[in-house]
Amino acid sequence: MGLQGRSVAVATLPRPVCPLRTTGSRRCAPGDSSLQMLRHLCPPHRPVLSCSWSRLCLLKRCFFTMKLQSPEFQSLFTEGLKSLTELFVRESHELRIAGGAVRDLLSGVKPQDVDFATTATPAQMKAMFQAAGVRMINNKGEKHGTITARLHEENFEITTLRIDVVTDGRHAEVEFTTDWQKDAERRDLTVNSMFLGFDGTLFDYFNGYADLKNKKVRFVGQAKQRIQEDYLRILRYFRFYGRIVDKPGEHDPETLEAIAENAKGLGGISGERIWVELKKILTGNHVNHLIHLVYDLDVAPYIGLPAKACLEEFDRVCGYVEGFSPKPMTLLASLFKGQDDVTKLDLRLKISKEEKNLGLFLVKNRRDLTKAADSSEPLRPYQDFVIDSREPDVVARVCELLKYQGEHRLLQEMQRWSVPPFPVSGHDIRKVGVSSGKEIGALLQQLREQWKKSGYRMEKEELLSHIRKTEDR
Repeated sequence: MGLQGRSVAVATLPRPVCPLRTTGSRRCAPGDSSLQMLRHLCPPHRPVLSCSWSRLCLLKRCFFTMKLQSPEFQSLFTEGLKSLTELFVRESHELRIAGGAVRDLLSGVKPQDVDFATTATPAQMKAMFQAAGVRMINNKGEKHGTITARLHEENFEITTLRIDVVTDGRHAEVEFTTDWQKDAERRDLTVNSMFLGFDGTLFDYFNGYADLKNKKVRFVGQAKQRIQEDYLRILRYFRFYGRIVDKPGEHDPETLEAIAENAKGLGGISGERIWVELKKILTGNHVNHLIHLVYDLDVAPYIGLPAKACLEEFDRVCGYVEGFSPKPMTLLASLFKGQDDVTKLDLRLKISKEEKNLGLFLVKNRRDLTKAADSSEPLRPYQDFVIDSREPDVVARVCELLKYQGEHRLLQEMQRWSVPPFPVSGHDIRKVGVSSGKEIGALLQQLREQWKKSGYRMEKEELLSHIRKTEDR
């Protein structure tokens, strides 16, 4: 379900407010005791006069709020979350849902992961959880302001509001804040910069909700600045473009210019981080448009893709695989001229062994392993390849090859086909009097070929009878 027809009560602000000010209407859904219990998590009203005039002007342009009540939102209120929010209320710390989970909830999707933001510092959270006997796990995020608490068999990742003090395009040194807008300012895209209170109140400082409704992807503030803080945001822009925008082609010229000017910064980003984003781009919408953009803006050389790619082949394969859920490597392979390109990609991105082997397989076999043109059994060459292979995932690879080649009918046949076991073993051949290991191997190969020619129909006794006939002669 999209944004249209969502169950929300909208209350736009009639005048500018401070970042921590709440809206007038705070009624919970009738009968929703959990929300009534949590309504006071939102901060109390604060005098508007405490804000500077420039701050007021900024907020007048940007700050928007509304009330969200949807089944997806209500489903988040587990026993663990209720216990978590009670702790923060007791200690007078503000706590809200943050980032991607808010975006998903506004789109009518229950988020797979929910991140939380708070005004409490890591030290305050640790003291609070220790006093309550709450277990904390994964201390690695503490220096960045993140504490992971475990309540009622659920993990909750909570991060203190932050300001980036120093950035180098890969990492940031941060300092903690209690200013929600300051934290929103450091986020990458407007659709990822929103917060949601536990009574359903949305806090949107940069028109993220409007962009989500209008299917637009924009950076928070200046695109150039956001990208230079973390160059991976170039790929995140492409990824969310494929996820949110309905029709490809509409980009802010300033954004494209900022990407082109800063593409080389991706050269300093780890391959693992790049591969995570690139895979999501390749499995999203508008992949053909976005990969062409990667080349047009000279991003490709910095993320492991060949400088001189086969874009015509890529266009063809994009058309073939649409609607067939190809693996990321299946599409990437169409950009490669040879297996060396797969090896270079692996060196840059540290892809898995399975992904590398699929790429090598596709590049090697895309022209040679094809359907039988003059046969009533066009799938036979692929079946024979599977039978002869000793690789455990060979059927999956052949299915990806059929997607790559646009052989949709044969793909369906291959997916229905069960690989028949070869009925004869070396032990069976010994039983008929053959003891030489070399001879047994040669006979097994001969019988395998006869079995394949029969369409995998010949049974053990019929195959062994060929050995007996040979011996009788």
